[in-house]
Amino acid sequence: MNWKAAAAAVAMAGMAFGSVTAADGTHDSRVALMKKIGGSAGALAAIAKGTKPYDAEAVKAALTTIAATAKVFPDQFKPGTETGDEAASPKIWENMDDFKARAAKLSADAETALAQLPADPAAIGATMNTLGANCAGCHKAYRLGK
Repeated sequence: MNWKAAAAAVAMAGMAFGSVTAADGTHDSRVALMKKIGGSAGALAAIAKGTKPYDAEAVKAALTTIAATAKVFPDQFKPGTETGDEAASPKIWENMDDFKARAAKLSADAETALAQLPADPAAIGATMNTLGANCAGCHKAYRLGK
């Protein structure tokens, strides 16, 4: 493993840990967590598209961040935080069990991919299809349009 990959993995793990410890249920904290997932998905997409070279450590870091962040994301939607977030549908609080289940599925799918680490850009693309379907389904059900 080269030192750049190791540094990237440590940085990503630190961001994932920070997302777990800095959660406060505000719009800003929700956005920060989604940006962590989006950034990790973007890193995977760049490898899948061939715009970045395959890097197993970067793939591990991205999948680890997605798995860890998806686990804590529903905690940002506690009772009493229904207002002040124009992107969050009231359906989240009405269907909290489903919302949590969707986040848990994203986390589990990322963990499965991590355990069976995609070995090339095509495999990362297939993983992105799975993870992306999770994201799209949840956004369709629970995110209000811009």
